[in-house]
Amino acid sequence: MSWESKNTASMCHTFEIAGYRHTKGFGVGRFIRSTTITVGGFDWSIRFYPNGVSEATKDCVIVLLELMGSNTEAQACYVLRFVNQEAPQMMQVLLVPMQAPQMAGSAQGTGLFKSCDDTRLGVQNPLCMLRDLLDLPRNLNCYIVNDCLKIQCDLTVVRKSRLSGNGAVYVNNVIDMLPCDMMQHFGNLLREKKGVDVTFLVGGETIEAHKIVLAARSPVFKAEFFGTMMESGTSRVTVEDMQPEVFRALLHFIYNDLLPDMGGLDGNDYRDMMWHLLAAADRYAMDRMKLVCQSTICKNLDVGTVATTLALADQYNCDRLKTACIEFIASPMNKDAVAATQGYANLKRTCPSVFIDLFERNSKISKHT
Repeated sequence: MSWESKNTASMCHTFEIAGYRHTKGFGVGRFIRSTTITVGGFDWSIRFYPNGVSEATKDCVIVLLELMGSNTEAQACYVLRFVNQEAPQMMQVLLVPMQAPQMAGSAQGTGLFKSCDDTRLGVQNPLCMLRDLLDLPRNLNCYIVNDCLKIQCDLTVVRKSRLSGNGAVYVNNVIDMLPCDMMQHFGNLLREKKGVDVTFLVGGETIEAHKIVLAARSPVFKAEFFGTMMESGTSRVTVEDMQPEVFRALLHFIYNDLLPDMGGLDGNDYRDMMWHLLAAADRYAMDRMKLVCQSTICKNLDVGTVATTLALADQYNCDRLKTACIEFIASPMNKDAVAATQGYANLKRTCPSVFIDLFERNSKISKHT
């Protein structure tokens, strides 16, 4: 769909990647280009990089908007997003990208595109998502349906205009914007410890932070520091039943919006850390962190621990992780082996309610076999 006005031209275009699973080994820096889109007298296309644009981004799926042609300049604003294919179907309404809300699976930007340099690709604001998150099972997201990924681009091009005797004011002056670096600054704030005003005592260790940052990110911290139940002059807080490294990882997510590098952990240690982080995210009502933990745990389900994971998912109300565990256990390839584990025996004793869901899932599988 496209829209025209005196000063702008807009279009909403959907780029479909059919046979998505075949792009996984495409290679770093290689891309698939959409058909040409003409908006405001300029030709555009969408680039889809299934394995990132460089080694640093090889684990990400990246989407860029490209200005085509040569010796061309265009002032434009845009929103790129992965389409949730099972969301309620509503009339498509083009949003002016500078006013569009930023959301998971989307990116927006505005600026001057020049076909003669890197600005032709809008590289300051690419659509980027970890491939592991995009590849989650269908019960966790609906980006991939029938092996098809859909990318939507809302594009508005500003027409050039000059000053005239009638006082026209549309002038194509542009100040290029730098990428958003807010989380980097907050991360530096935590590392440098400047202005810290609260000390946590966790497992015999002291950890410093900033009340206002914690309150902005967690409703639990907000209530503790600024709610009606706050203690006057609270500056030292004892955190029970949590390991210091888990609390530090929680703070890292609060300040950086991502989990810390845990490359030093493997096997059981990595799995146990993710379980602890899931519990911490639930405890402090960090919904996005809770979802990130679920997606990571979901990718690492195994016969020996899936029953324990299901118990945790039930305990912390992780419906999507719970569904993934049930489907794993109910699979004809896994159910006998899982049933022989101690974790399964513990699950029967401590969480009998989940066996209703398991029974229903097994019944559905039996009807289709």
